[in-house]
Amino acid sequence: MPSEPTLRPAVRSDLRAVGELFWTARTAAAPVMPASVHSRESVLDFYGGLDLGGRREVWLAEDADGALIGFLHLADDWLDDLYVHPAHQRDGVGSALLGLARALRPAGFELWVFAANTPARAFYARHGLLELETTDGSANEERAPDVRLAWPGSDPLGFLRARIDAVDLLLGDLLARRAALTRAVQHTKGPAPRDPDREADIVRRVAALAPELGEQRVARIVETIIGESLDAAREARRTPR
Repeated sequence: MPSEPTLRPAVRSDLRAVGELFWTARTAAAPVMPASVHSRESVLDFYGGLDLGGRREVWLAEDADGALIGFLHLADDWLDDLYVHPAHQRDGVGSALLGLARALRPAGFELWVFAANTPARAFYARHGLLELETTDGSANEERAPDVRLAWPGSDPLGFLRARIDAVDLLLGDLLARRAALTRAVQHTKGPAPRDPDREADIVRRVAALAPELGEQRVARIVETIIGESLDAAREARRTPR
């Protein structure tokens, strides 16, 4: 049985080796993970230039001979990287590093995993992490669908409610913008019948972004948003300034 890895914080002189391990593990993971869009040298420069300190930490996992076999990269409340050398995967190195991450961030943390990386998703699920959302990948460099995961920490309900509160603020901002745009359109074109074809297209496009809700639920939500925005626009026209 492999021995427990030794975990220690990285110092600046370790960082280029961390980049080498990242490149080795990422290359070996293809095609489960998309290839890096950066060259090997740019990856080494990135890791070599990391500014350690504060809420950015890199921790190393070393074997009995002191060889680097895995690393953990935390930035604020995000687990940016957890990689294990291909020769040492399934030896408990990833579990040791993830346990360290939980100890370092007892209030919880989040991370992104490529949707196609089913081994990583299964690993995190076994360790109690939650899948919060799936995207089409348009926001990442590889343009590959990804999944946002979270370890909700010592107060899971509080952790998740804080994320809901943040989303609700975004929804409020989007609703205000939608209502203002509807008012502007009504001012431009004047009173006119609603366009069922356009609204059906809106439903299809929004439902594609929220597949968990399904098209029927999204249709009801969109109908309410459009109807109430139009009603607010009509009320604004009637209200003297």
